[in-house]
Amino acid sequence: MNPEASVDIKAFIDARSVSAYQWLVLLLCFFIVMMDGLDTAVMGFVAPVIMHDWSVARAAFGPVMSAAMIGLAVGALAAGPAADRIGRKAILIGSVTCFGLFSLCCAFADTPLQLIALRFLTGLGLGAAMPNSTTLLSEYVPSRSRSLLLTIMFTGFNFGSGVGGFIAAWLIPHFGWRGVFVFGGVVPLLSVPVLLWLLPESARFMLVRKADVTRIAATLGRVCRHTFGSQVSFTSPEPAAVEKAPVRMLFADGYAFGTLMLWVTYFMGLLIIYLLTGWLPTLIKDAGLPVERAAAITGLFQLGGTVGAVAVGFAMDRMNRNAVIGAAYLFGGVFIFALGTGSLTSGMLPVLVACAGFFMSGAQTGLNALAPTYYPTRARATGVSWMLGFGRLGGILGSLVGGVLLSLGFTFGTVFSILAVPAVFAAIAIVMNRVALRYITSPMAET
Repeated sequence: MNPEASVDIKAFIDARSVSAYQWLVLLLCFFIVMMDGLDTAVMGFVAPVIMHDWSVARAAFGPVMSAAMIGLAVGALAAGPAADRIGRKAILIGSVTCFGLFSLCCAFADTPLQLIALRFLTGLGLGAAMPNSTTLLSEYVPSRSRSLLLTIMFTGFNFGSGVGGFIAAWLIPHFGWRGVFVFGGVVPLLSVPVLLWLLPESARFMLVRKADVTRIAATLGRVCRHTFGSQVSFTSPEPAAVEKAPVRMLFADGYAFGTLMLWVTYFMGLLIIYLLTGWLPTLIKDAGLPVERAAAITGLFQLGGTVGAVAVGFAMDRMNRNAVIGAAYLFGGVFIFALGTGSLTSGMLPVLVACAGFFMSGAQTGLNALAPTYYPTRARATGVSWMLGFGRLGGILGSLVGGVLLSLGFTFGTVFSILAVPAVFAAIAIVMNRVALRYITSPMAET
């Protein structure tokens, strides 16, 4: 190439085939999100055993279930602006270290109060991991296949949550509930040196932060298998007014409506997912099935979501993205309603759980792939992380409300039938966002 050429980083990535190193970045982010999913879902799998061992009532155990969700919200809200200032890689590796360390510490908790504190600290790391994995990968994959590749990465969360059920089913009889936390802490901690070695910083982030051009050339060249000339310069066209603070940009220049609709949709989705996955193991156990069976059936929700996420991402790259996500939420509500009208001992229970996961987790994962396209580089990590942070409030509400409703005598069918309502709200919010964009001018970074 011409050594004097000016290279548009996004156009350069879009014009090339996906390199082996880009697939490696996808694999590393997949692993991070997988461990995030396992550590996030672990409490649902061990809760029945802990409540039995400690003689804790369901309502009293609600704060333990929601502690990590609060940490997730705080971690996400703090990590986005930090990553938009100091870098995606540093915050991402710090988050893995944080949730690995405190998950390991959870194995040594002796009281509910200790577990609440440690799960909150674990949540801080978990909250920072997912948005920065999303942002980093979105800035290194071509636009033509971004939704599919991002949803493949996010299947790591579903896979980790689902496999966590089977891991818990094996570990609990042999090592007790503490062994599950040890596993969830040691594995991510062992990965930190590998991530330090192989994970690249975002080239587009380095450009907007005015990093040395030789560093940008070296990083982008390594990832995309290309050698740049010594006099190369880089560009990355951004919308106007990029000098605003990242958080302010979420509500300025036409971004506000899209931001709010993303928040509402994500909130509703997580309310459903965390109530269902957090309390379904306990309900199945109460119906007379062993805890191992309860964990395995609940794991089918996330495994179904793994397949659903890939299907939704594939469709998003070929059809209207908002419409695809809205339809997935709507069908998810249908299967959750069917789940609530059935019996916990029915042979159809595993099928309904898997189908509900296919659509609900598929829609939620698709939303994660959609969010980075709304914001410019300078505010992208903030936009994604604040959506996740606000959405975590739905997860907190789901974790708390599930225990309260069941303690008040609401039946399994009533609780899960009600969950169809927020699924419909999520579908409406994301479709309204698409309709409104026809009438307003939104300077989205990527379409």
